[in-house]
Amino acid sequence: MKSLAEVLCDWEAVIGLEIHTELTALKTKMFCNCRLSHHDEPNTNVCPVCLGMPGALPVPNREAIKSIVMAGLATNCKIQKRTCFYRKHYFYPDMAKNYQTTQGPVAFCMNGRLVLEVTGEGATERPDSTIGKDDDGSYTVSIRIKRIHMEEDAAKMVHVGGKEGRIGGASESLIDYNRCGIPLIELVTDPDLRTPEEARLFMEKLRQTFLALGISDCSLEHGSMRCDGNVSIRRRGDVELGTKVEMKNINSFKSLHDALAYEICRQAQVLEEGGAVLQETRHWEPSGRRTTVMRTKEAADDYRMYPDPDLPPFNLPDEFIEQCRARMPELPDAKRNRYMKSYGLRRREATYIAADPKTARLFEEAVALAGDAPLMVANVTMNLVPAVRNVQPFQVASISQLICSDAITFAQAREVLQIVDGTTDDPRQVVDERGMRQCTDAITMANAVDAVLAHSKKQINQYQDGNKKVIGYLIGQCMKASQGAGNPKYFGKILKERLER
Repeated sequence: MKSLAEVLCDWEAVIGLEIHTELTALKTKMFCNCRLSHHDEPNTNVCPVCLGMPGALPVPNREAIKSIVMAGLATNCKIQKRTCFYRKHYFYPDMAKNYQTTQGPVAFCMNGRLVLEVTGEGATERPDSTIGKDDDGSYTVSIRIKRIHMEEDAAKMVHVGGKEGRIGGASESLIDYNRCGIPLIELVTDPDLRTPEEARLFMEKLRQTFLALGISDCSLEHGSMRCDGNVSIRRRGDVELGTKVEMKNINSFKSLHDALAYEICRQAQVLEEGGAVLQETRHWEPSGRRTTVMRTKEAADDYRMYPDPDLPPFNLPDEFIEQCRARMPELPDAKRNRYMKSYGLRRREATYIAADPKTARLFEEAVALAGDAPLMVANVTMNLVPAVRNVQPFQVASISQLICSDAITFAQAREVLQIVDGTTDDPRQVVDERGMRQCTDAITMANAVDAVLAHSKKQINQYQDGNKKVIGYLIGQCMKASQGAGNPKYFGKILKERLER
């Protein structure tokens, strides 16, 4: 099978995504007062409504409607005032009432878009000359969002004995109705994505957006955010679409990229060998790094959808929409731009920190405490904080100040941060108690350098002959002579002065 790069030279992929996100920030389900939780004993958060008992009437969750309106505002959608819920009929054990409450042709949020910035190696996946690329190969592309609609989630099924938890070969299936009725929003893109990297970036950016809104924990691991990918291919320059293949329930960014990449290459091989791509639903197997057939689609599904007679149509007042708009936080792109303008952060640093609300909050509080050290705070936040579990903003600020004042090295900062992790200890106190504070006294350090150079004639000659790397060895000798108490940056400065005069 050809590589993705080889395939994309001749073929163009047409990709659309359907991303399902549970509104886990809410306390109750979509149409009843059952507790919303993924961690309780199976089938303990259920009632006649979510179990589909005859005569049980649903009542919409007001906070869930606010959440989807905020999601629409954040993704540049047009908020539809008049809409309603439909019944989507199908028979499967994960929905006891044999229909799912969802939305019809008009959803709460319609016709939005997200702008992606594709950089680095991911940009090389798109050789399309119609995309204006910068000098470094990066480009910006706008992805249309067809709709974001509200529906209820189905129950969780566990297939026992099957391969990778699948129903095929399973000896029995267990069902937990705790998840049934959890409010779920589904975002459907137009088929504007052209590479696996664009698809990965889209889902990643959507997750960052929803985390910033505070409407979901967006856990791919636990299934509160999951994705279906639709992909077809056509010869470059062709207008007519190829046969679409759907891949279900992809639960990681890497799996989304790899599944699409494999499927694009598989379809290209089928077509180049004279075969035909079948319209089917496929499953991604991470262990085998391949897609396999789940079922073949011969025609569109007939769900016999019609407006739910138990749920009257919505007519959202302007006041309600403006209340949602007033609750909107600063979104990741705006936060990134502010960090670059206000703190002088580079784009990479600002993007990383702005992407996660907890990281951004830690950074901003630490910057406020550290005073004039935002660049070092960003450095510590990016490179040291991920290795610890629970540090406080004042500890990050203190560590940053210690590095800036040359009191400790970056390597020592990593050690100190691990020591104070999960405590309220002051890093300054730890540094002093353990004798870690670096010496910056000019006379003391100059004497140490002179003592080392007196026994390093070979290295002096090497340096003066052009081998500048030998200074690293000399700095190490100076650190050894000072028993680790000297500052390596200062040693390097003094050594250069001595060796180049």
